[in-house]
Amino acid sequence: MQKNAQLLLPELPWSPRGRLHSISPRLHMLRLKSRRCGRVRCIGGVRPQEKQVQEKQEGKRVYPFDEIESKWQRYWEEHKTFRTPDEVDTSKPKFYCLDMFPYPSGAGLHVGHPLGYTATDILSRFKRMKGFNVLHPMGWDAFGLPAEQYAIETGTHPKITTMCNIERFRSQLKSLGFSYDWDREISTTEPDYYKWTQWIFLQILKKGLAYQAEVPVNWCPALGTVLANEEVVDGVSERGGYPVIRKPMRQWMLRITAYADRLLDDLDDLDWPESIKEMQRNWIGRSEGAELEFPIVGNHEQDQGVKLSVYTTRPDTIFGATYLVVAPEHQLLPSLISEDQRKSVDEYCEIAARKSDLERTELQKEKTGVFSGSYARNPANGEVIPIWVADYVLGSYGTGAIMAVPAHDSRDYEFALKYQIPIVQVVAPASKSCDDSNEPYTGDGLIVNSSNSSSELNINGLSSKQAASEVIDWLEKAGFGKGKVNYKLRDWLFARQRYWGEPFPVIFLDETDEIVPLPEDELPITLPELADFTPTGTGEPPLAKAVSWVKTVDPASGKPAKRETSTMPQWAGSCWYYLRFMDPENPNALVDKRKEMYWSPVDVYVGGAEHSVLHLLYARFWHKVLYDIGIVSTKEPFQCLINQGLILGEVEYMAYRDKDGRLVSADAIDKVAEHLQERIPPENVTKDGDSYVLREDPSIRLIARSYKMSKSRGNVVNPDDVVDEYGADSLRLYEMFMGPLRDSKTWSTGGIEGVHRFLGRVWRLIVGPPLPNGAYNDGTIATDDEPTLEQLRTLHKCIQKVTEEIEDTRFNTGISAMMEFTNAAYKWEKHPKSIIKEFVLLLSPFAPHIAEELWSRLGHTASLSYESFPEAKDEYLRDTSVVLPVQINGKTRGTILVEEGCSEEDAFRMASSDEKLAKYILDQTVKKTIYVPRKILNVILEQQKVAPEVNSKFM
Repeated sequence: MQKNAQLLLPELPWSPRGRLHSISPRLHMLRLKSRRCGRVRCIGGVRPQEKQVQEKQEGKRVYPFDEIESKWQRYWEEHKTFRTPDEVDTSKPKFYCLDMFPYPSGAGLHVGHPLGYTATDILSRFKRMKGFNVLHPMGWDAFGLPAEQYAIETGTHPKITTMCNIERFRSQLKSLGFSYDWDREISTTEPDYYKWTQWIFLQILKKGLAYQAEVPVNWCPALGTVLANEEVVDGVSERGGYPVIRKPMRQWMLRITAYADRLLDDLDDLDWPESIKEMQRNWIGRSEGAELEFPIVGNHEQDQGVKLSVYTTRPDTIFGATYLVVAPEHQLLPSLISEDQRKSVDEYCEIAARKSDLERTELQKEKTGVFSGSYARNPANGEVIPIWVADYVLGSYGTGAIMAVPAHDSRDYEFALKYQIPIVQVVAPASKSCDDSNEPYTGDGLIVNSSNSSSELNINGLSSKQAASEVIDWLEKAGFGKGKVNYKLRDWLFARQRYWGEPFPVIFLDETDEIVPLPEDELPITLPELADFTPTGTGEPPLAKAVSWVKTVDPASGKPAKRETSTMPQWAGSCWYYLRFMDPENPNALVDKRKEMYWSPVDVYVGGAEHSVLHLLYARFWHKVLYDIGIVSTKEPFQCLINQGLILGEVEYMAYRDKDGRLVSADAIDKVAEHLQERIPPENVTKDGDSYVLREDPSIRLIARSYKMSKSRGNVVNPDDVVDEYGADSLRLYEMFMGPLRDSKTWSTGGIEGVHRFLGRVWRLIVGPPLPNGAYNDGTIATDDEPTLEQLRTLHKCIQKVTEEIEDTRFNTGISAMMEFTNAAYKWEKHPKSIIKEFVLLLSPFAPHIAEELWSRLGHTASLSYESFPEAKDEYLRDTSVVLPVQINGKTRGTILVEEGCSEEDAFRMASSDEKLAKYILDQTVKKTIYVPRKILNVILEQQKVAPEVNSKFM
């Protein structure tokens, strides 16, 4: 297909806009796929139904979306329709609706991106029509490693690459008709913006929340930068697959741990998904326990005067501690290693240095370790126990050392079994059903085997909770430790060794290396022009090459100094952008106080669940700092959070071939690895019950599966292609119609065709059928007639449903309600303009281009964007219909649906027009009717003499 498609390209008919119209939509998408993905064989002929669609498309378009959409996008831009006034109008309620800051990559958007953007646009358009002041902005989180890597590979300055990518993203977003206030557009790479990022850093520094420390980091020599844990996979960088090692480096740190309790407690008041709040709670990881000290002993069990401090959440199990474990990076480790163990420990630590924290703490991985050669004394029972080194303990958590209780911890149990370390039970489960001697018991229970006369500690028979409290009291009295609250949350490593990021607004005096914050009037500290962005190879950042920029003087003392050559991480600019959108042009303040008090907090924040921890946690931390210094008026930045689901690529069908090349049914395969997979084109597949099979051989069952869109799979669908073929309104409507916003969904070309046809039906319902030349009348076929009660009820039920579903973000069922209305309206003889106008307003948040055009054709000169959203009226929502039984000569023959209070004449007329009842009444003489409202209609007919039938067999 790929080769054939390329050969066919010159023959395809194109419109004046250069947009393909007359090819079958499904074939067009297949052609685009084959062009994008040469490794997938997409072959097959045109199915009959596709041929019919193609012939229809060639005859006439469903509706002229290409002309409509470009027209109204120009109108909105020229009239600044969606511009939010700079001056705050406090007489109106506000609605601040925000999309998570996108990173403008070179690949542009795929159809998964507009899912959340469409949802926020529907909400924003709806709220404008409900009388709210709406703030709905867009900008770019444009600093970051990808642009710098591209600069290294191509020599193109990252600013140029970033500007090109932003231009592409902006163009794509505008083509989808999103109602952003583009006058508020910001980019984190603009000096006018990152001036205030630097200003916030200075405030954090003044509060003592920023400091420098020697910390082990994920250092990638090839990329020349420190990587976050999530950027390292299996010991290599996520981008490029370069080796990563753990290396101690002096880095800027932000003391986010000082806000741990507030970050935890304030989650309760947020309207966020509970799963996201739980992820943040787990990341913060507040735990209560004890910090205790184990004396190090020498060869003859003599105390060495050194103590190893450990943190445990289970002080009640102290008598069950049979060994200690220190992290490979623990500061005391070099002094703990015996000579005969040094080589083994050094080799182990070198391997551990190549692993990320996530890899080291993965529960499923096999536990590894090495004996240090040293011992410590358990202060509770005096037992001498070995000290091991293992990478499942992190130097950054607690004290970097643990007491291992293998009888009551799964990781310790696995480790003890592997290395034949004693296991001592000290907690007995309260229920015998929980007693499994082959597995560690990790719950609470009654304490056993836990007393020692020398230490005068006896906790036998106590509950776990009582024992823990008792042990902490003993530790504090005996001088072996204290109770402590600990957190998994670590201080934020806030520096990257790269060029493309915000410069730090500090300098270091040459004489003393003292850190000096720069005066605020010196901001912004802009990036110097640099031709060579490659890593230095020494660990120094690329900015170190800008010698004349690095060398400077202290503005206050005039002493020689040097600038910081690391830059801030990409997270920095996205921590506070929601505030700048409130007041983007202010040169004198981060945000005007009055504007911040009006617009804060963000009412609805929409983005992917992949940002559930780091971005949201960092933004909340910065916001709380700004709250403490009086810059913001709310404790939290984002009141309501919505995570949209993924849009997966189209279903892929796979067949298996055996070693002889024969097709094998998927349900007959035992070992998948022994068979070759082959992708089957959708047109060669048919459904058989709940399974998919080959159309030509139904005995061959296939594997059907959808995958996340990615270049490597070749299943990325470009929204530009969809807009060209179906229009932006169809794409918007389809993405909302696919299913609940928060669920993952599978892209289907056939699905968007159905939604596109729906919009065509709406167009023809209001504008009328096309003229013989394919054009349409200028106006509409709506009439000035008064609407009937039935029409009003149909409309207001639709208004009620659509309103409820928008407010609850159930957009798919709101669209279904409009489809039901359209089906009902097609049965009407006349379409009153008053009904049609209301329906167009209902449709407008979902499909704004076609709605604007229909509104204009209905006689309006201004945009409908600020028209009042229709209100459902109770009198048209009450169901007053009555099912009325109809008898003919006393025998029930059927029922009719009548309105309460229906007259006898109307009831008889409806019965006469009913298909089932009409055959009894038509051409008959009605003697009389008996009508009991709400109960019965009995039609009495004149009895007619019927000639006797003659038996034909006697003729």
